Amino acid sequence: MNYGPNAAGKYAQKLRINLLEAHGVDIILCPPFLALKPVFDAVVDSPMKVGAQNMHEAESGAFTGEISGSMLKDLGIDYVILGHSERRHVFGESDERINLKIKRSLQVGLKPIFCVGETLDERNSGETNKVIQRQLSKGLEGIDAEQLKSIIIAYEPVWAIGTGLTATPDQAVEVHQEIRKMVHDLYSPVSADDMSILYGGSVKPENAEGLLRNEDIDGVLVGGASLKLDQFTGIVHAALKVA
Repeated sequence: MNYGPNAAGKYAQKLRINLLEAHGVDIILCPPFLALKPVFDAVVDSPMKVGAQNMHEAESGAFTGEISGSMLKDLGIDYVILGHSERRHVFGESDERINLKIKRSLQVGLKPIFCVGETLDERNSGETNKVIQRQLSKGLEGIDAEQLKSIIIAYEPVWAIGTGLTATPDQAVEVHQEIRKMVHDLYSPVSADDMSILYGGSVKPENAEGLLRNEDIDGVLVGGASLKLDQFTGIVHAALKVA
């Protein structure tokens, strides 16, 4: 919940100018709802895409204050973040509800960025894989292999979000490998190989290249660093180096 329409639109314009040569890296900007249109207008006809931070699972109805997937699609939006740890832990969204949102997003033609991850207590209790297995299996319930092609998974260890703590490349790779194995078991080896898995959790220019050099980490879900032009462009340049 940062940057209103004016600030977000100006930021996106500066970002576009700074990243004119950023070919070979996919960049998706996910501003707050009110800033979607100015950001979309700022990056239209560029390689950058725009995503929303959330959506409601219903097509329409008496859900005051909510935004539907079809409204986002009507605006020209391509992606939507679903199951973010803040939606889970601050707003109490269940695996079942996230599953409904994923299904609805696919129905209207949005590509979900589906977030999974464990808390510090869960990691310290040795439950990381168990938690992510539950989140994946329930979140993807009823979704077939063809639909899965439109989904990006983002691993965001809750203990590393906004805390300054970052999973080491080895810690991140270990979980990414487990996620790929889970997709393999739930679907097929082809689905597992094709799946894009992002890492999110205090990603900065200083650690981005080290994370992205691992073949099981396909990209990053950037939080606080995305609000600072120099930091975000630094992360993109780290990705370009690896690419």
